[in-house]
Amino acid sequence: MLLAIDTSTRTMGVALYDGACLLAESAWTTVDHHTVELTPAIDETLRRCGVKISRITALGVAIGPGSFTGLRIGLAVAKGIALAQHIPIVGIRTLDVVAAAQPVHEIPLVAVLQAGRGRLAAGWYRSEDETWKADGEAVVLTAQDLAERIHLPAWVCGELSGAERQLLSHRSPQVRLAPPSQSLRRTGVLAEMAWERWQTGQTDDPATLAPIYLHIGEPIPA
Repeated sequence: MLLAIDTSTRTMGVALYDGACLLAESAWTTVDHHTVELTPAIDETLRRCGVKISRITALGVAIGPGSFTGLRIGLAVAKGIALAQHIPIVGIRTLDVVAAAQPVHEIPLVAVLQAGRGRLAAGWYRSEDETWKADGEAVVLTAQDLAERIHLPAWVCGELSGAERQLLSHRSPQVRLAPPSQSLRRTGVLAEMAWERWQTGQTDDPATLAPIYLHIGEPIPA
Protein backbone atom coordinates (compact mmCIF):
# COMPACT_ATOMS: atom_id res chain seq x y z
CA MET A 1 0.00 0.00 0.00
CA LEU A 2 1.50 3.31 -1.07
CA LEU A 3 0.62 6.72 0.33
CA ALA A 4 1.28 9.69 -1.96
CA ILE A 5 1.66 13.30 -0.80
CA ASP A 6 1.90 16.50 -2.84
CA THR A 7 2.30 19.91 -1.21
CA SER A 8 4.25 21.56 -4.02
CA THR A 9 1.99 24.60 -4.31
CA ARG A 10 -1.26 25.85 -2.81
CA THR A 11 -2.83 22.89 -4.56
CA MET A 12 -2.34 20.00 -2.14
CA GLY A 13 -3.16 16.34 -2.56
CA VAL A 14 -3.17 12.93 -0.89
CA ALA A 15 -3.73 9.54 -2.50
CA LEU A 16 -3.75 5.88 -1.47
CA TYR A 17 -2.81 3.21 -4.03
CA ASP A 18 -2.43 -0.57 -3.75
CA GLY A 19 -0.87 -1.30 -7.12
CA ALA A 20 -4.14 -2.27 -8.75
CA CYS A 21 -6.67 0.30 -7.53
CA LEU A 22 -6.58 3.95 -6.55
CA LEU A 23 -8.35 3.62 -3.21
CA ALA A 24 -8.54 7.33 -2.45
CA GLU A 25 -7.50 10.62 -3.95
CA SER A 26 -8.15 14.16 -2.79
CA ALA A 27 -6.98 17.56 -3.95
CA TRP A 28 -7.77 20.99 -2.60
CA THR A 29 -6.51 24.58 -2.58
CA THR A 30 -5.07 25.85 0.68
CA VAL A 31 -4.33 29.41 1.74
CA ASP A 32 -0.82 28.55 2.93
CA HIS A 33 -2.14 26.24 5.63
CA HIS A 34 -0.06 23.23 4.61
CA THR A 35 1.12 22.57 8.16
CA VAL A 36 -2.31 22.34 9.76
CA GLU A 37 -4.10 20.65 6.84
CA LEU A 38 -1.78 17.88 5.65
CA THR A 39 -1.66 15.49 8.62
CA PRO A 40 -5.45 15.59 9.22
CA ALA A 41 -5.99 14.95 5.49
CA ILE A 42 -3.74 11.89 5.64
CA ASP A 43 -5.52 10.61 8.76
CA GLU A 44 -8.93 11.14 7.16
CA THR A 45 -7.88 9.36 3.96
CA LEU A 46 -6.66 6.33 5.90
CA ARG A 47 -9.76 6.31 8.11
CA ARG A 48 -12.20 6.41 5.21
CA CYS A 49 -10.42 3.49 3.54
CA GLY A 50 -10.17 1.52 6.78
CA VAL A 51 -6.39 1.42 6.48
CA LYS A 52 -4.05 1.68 9.45
CA ILE A 53 -0.75 3.49 9.06
CA SER A 54 1.01 0.18 9.71
CA ARG A 55 -0.33 -1.11 6.37
CA ILE A 56 1.46 1.61 4.41
CA THR A 57 4.49 -0.05 2.82
CA ALA A 58 5.85 2.83 0.73
CA LEU A 59 5.66 6.63 0.40
CA GLY A 60 5.53 8.73 -2.75
CA VAL A 61 6.13 12.46 -2.45
CA ALA A 62 6.31 15.36 -4.89
CA ILE A 63 9.70 17.06 -4.62
CA GLY A 64 9.12 20.18 -6.68
CA PRO A 65 9.69 22.63 -8.06
CA GLY A 66 7.16 24.51 -6.01
CA SER A 67 6.82 26.75 -2.99
CA PHE A 68 9.61 26.70 -0.43
CA THR A 69 7.34 26.24 2.57
CA GLY A 70 4.95 23.78 0.95
CA LEU A 71 7.70 21.48 -0.27
CA ARG A 72 9.49 21.49 3.07
CA ILE A 73 6.31 20.54 4.91
CA GLY A 74 5.41 17.71 2.52
CA LEU A 75 8.94 16.30 2.57
CA ALA A 76 9.12 16.52 6.37
CA VAL A 77 5.86 14.62 6.86
CA ALA A 78 6.71 11.99 4.23
CA LYS A 79 10.20 11.46 5.66
CA GLY A 80 8.79 11.25 9.18
CA ILE A 81 6.37 8.50 8.21
CA ALA A 82 9.02 6.63 6.19
CA LEU A 83 11.52 6.68 9.05
CA ALA A 84 8.97 5.84 11.74
CA GLN A 85 7.49 2.94 9.77
CA HIS A 86 10.82 1.82 8.25
CA ILE A 87 9.42 1.93 4.73
CA PRO A 88 10.89 3.16 1.42
CA ILE A 89 10.25 6.62 0.01
CA VAL A 90 10.17 7.74 -3.62
CA GLY A 91 10.52 11.36 -4.69
CA ILE A 92 8.83 12.39 -7.95
CA ARG A 93 9.37 15.69 -9.78
CA THR A 94 6.16 17.71 -9.63
CA LEU A 95 6.19 18.81 -13.27
CA ASP A 96 6.60 15.16 -14.31
CA VAL A 97 3.31 14.45 -12.51
CA VAL A 98 1.58 17.23 -14.45
CA ALA A 99 2.95 15.91 -17.75
CA ALA A 100 2.19 12.24 -17.04
CA ALA A 101 -1.54 12.96 -16.73
CA GLN A 102 -1.74 14.36 -20.28
CA PRO A 103 -2.55 12.36 -23.44
CA VAL A 104 0.56 11.75 -25.51
CA HIS A 105 0.57 13.46 -28.90
CA GLU A 106 3.07 14.71 -31.44
CA ILE A 107 3.28 18.39 -30.52
CA PRO A 108 5.47 19.32 -27.52
CA LEU A 109 4.00 19.74 -24.07
CA VAL A 110 4.71 22.49 -21.55
CA ALA A 111 3.84 21.64 -17.94
CA VAL A 112 3.49 24.59 -15.56
CA LEU A 113 2.75 25.33 -11.94
CA GLN A 114 2.67 28.46 -9.82
CA ALA A 115 6.09 29.61 -8.60
CA GLY A 116 4.92 32.65 -6.65
CA ARG A 117 5.20 36.40 -7.24
CA GLY A 118 3.43 36.20 -10.58
CA ARG A 119 5.81 33.63 -12.01
CA LEU A 120 5.46 30.09 -13.32
CA ALA A 121 7.74 27.07 -13.17
CA ALA A 122 7.68 25.49 -16.62
CA GLY A 123 9.10 22.30 -18.06
CA TRP A 124 9.15 21.25 -21.71
CA TYR A 125 8.37 17.64 -22.71
CA ARG A 126 8.49 15.61 -25.91
CA SER A 127 6.70 12.36 -26.73
CA GLU A 128 8.90 9.28 -26.75
CA ASP A 129 7.85 5.62 -26.60
CA GLU A 130 4.22 6.56 -25.87
CA THR A 131 5.13 8.70 -22.87
CA TRP A 132 6.32 12.22 -22.06
CA LYS A 133 10.05 12.77 -21.57
CA ALA A 134 11.54 15.95 -20.13
CA ASP A 135 13.28 18.06 -22.77
CA GLY A 136 15.72 20.25 -20.85
CA GLU A 137 15.64 21.78 -17.39
CA ALA A 138 12.65 23.51 -15.84
CA VAL A 139 12.72 27.32 -15.75
CA VAL A 140 10.97 30.15 -13.94
CA LEU A 141 9.23 32.76 -16.09
CA THR A 142 6.08 34.82 -16.42
CA ALA A 143 3.10 33.91 -18.57
CA GLN A 144 4.15 36.69 -20.95
CA ASP A 145 7.66 35.20 -21.21
CA LEU A 146 6.17 31.78 -21.86
CA ALA A 147 3.93 33.09 -24.63
CA GLU A 148 6.95 34.69 -26.31
CA ARG A 149 8.90 31.41 -26.18
CA ILE A 150 6.27 29.34 -27.95
CA HIS A 151 6.82 29.70 -31.69
CA LEU A 152 5.43 26.31 -32.77
CA PRO A 153 2.24 24.51 -31.64
CA ALA A 154 2.56 23.37 -28.02
CA TRP A 155 0.16 21.84 -25.49
CA VAL A 156 0.23 23.84 -22.23
CA CYS A 157 -1.17 22.30 -19.05
CA GLY A 158 -1.04 22.82 -15.31
CA GLU A 159 -1.75 25.59 -12.83
CA LEU A 160 -2.75 28.78 -14.58
CA SER A 161 -4.88 31.64 -13.32
CA GLY A 162 -7.74 32.96 -15.43
CA ALA A 163 -5.64 35.97 -16.40
CA GLU A 164 -2.69 33.77 -17.39
CA ARG A 165 -4.89 31.50 -19.49
CA GLN A 166 -6.34 34.52 -21.25
CA LEU A 167 -2.91 36.04 -21.86
CA LEU A 168 -1.48 32.81 -23.30
CA SER A 169 -4.44 32.20 -25.59
CA HIS A 170 -4.42 35.80 -26.88
CA ARG A 171 -0.66 36.41 -27.17
CA SER A 172 0.36 33.14 -28.80
CA PRO A 173 -1.76 31.48 -31.50
CA GLN A 174 0.50 28.42 -31.17
CA VAL A 175 -0.64 27.65 -27.60
CA ARG A 176 -3.09 24.79 -27.11
CA LEU A 177 -4.43 25.12 -23.57
CA ALA A 178 -5.52 22.03 -21.64
CA PRO A 179 -8.91 22.59 -20.00
CA PRO A 180 -8.93 23.30 -16.24
CA SER A 181 -10.32 19.84 -15.45
CA GLN A 182 -7.32 18.30 -17.20
CA SER A 183 -4.87 20.71 -15.58
CA LEU A 184 -5.47 19.77 -11.95
CA ARG A 185 -2.37 18.07 -10.56
CA ARG A 186 -3.37 14.47 -9.79
CA THR A 187 -1.90 12.88 -6.67
CA GLY A 188 -3.21 9.57 -7.98
CA VAL A 189 -0.85 9.93 -10.94
CA LEU A 190 1.98 10.65 -8.49
CA ALA A 191 1.06 7.47 -6.63
CA GLU A 192 1.20 5.36 -9.79
CA MET A 193 4.57 6.83 -10.77
CA ALA A 194 6.01 6.26 -7.29
CA TRP A 195 4.67 2.69 -7.23
CA GLU A 196 6.36 1.87 -10.54
CA ARG A 197 9.68 3.21 -9.32
CA TRP A 198 9.35 1.41 -6.00
CA GLN A 199 8.64 -1.89 -7.74
CA THR A 200 11.83 -1.53 -9.78
CA GLY A 201 13.93 -0.66 -6.74
CA GLN A 202 14.30 3.05 -7.53
CA THR A 203 13.78 4.39 -4.03
CA ASP A 204 15.38 7.37 -2.32
CA ASP A 205 17.29 7.83 0.90
CA PRO A 206 15.03 9.80 3.27
CA ALA A 207 18.12 11.36 4.84
CA THR A 208 19.25 12.96 1.58
CA LEU A 209 16.03 13.38 -0.43
CA ALA A 210 15.68 17.13 -1.00
CA PRO A 211 13.16 19.44 -2.67
CA ILE A 212 13.83 21.09 -6.01
CA TYR A 213 13.80 24.87 -5.85
CA LEU A 214 13.91 27.19 -8.85
CA HIS A 215 14.73 30.85 -8.37
CA ILE A 216 16.17 33.79 -10.27
CA GLY A 217 17.87 36.85 -8.89
CA GLU A 218 16.44 36.46 -5.38
CA PRO A 219 17.82 34.64 -2.34
CA ILE A 220 16.03 31.47 -1.21
CA PRO A 221 14.41 32.04 2.19
CA ALA A 222 16.14 30.22 5.05
